[in-house]
Amino acid sequence: MRRFPDDLVQAQQEWSVTYRQLAARPGRTELRRRLHRLSTRVFFHPYWQQRRPSPSAWWELRHPEGPAADVRGRLTG
Repeated sequence: MRRFPDDLVQAQQEWSVTYRQLAARPGRTELRRRLHRLSTRVFFHPYWQQRRPSPSAWWELRHPEGPAADVRGRLTG
């Protein structure tokens, strides 16, 4: 598993929270703006300067607990 910089992980976590909030309350301009800012921060983070993110890298960034926890959550949640 990759080790991502803490600020990149934090930005991705904030993105996920904001996305869920926007899904619950569509049309909220401040949430859309925040989501756009966070998207830019995550996508253009200096970590990606040496390597462009692969689909698996995006998945690992969005699921830092690993695949086993994701499956458990879907089965129990």
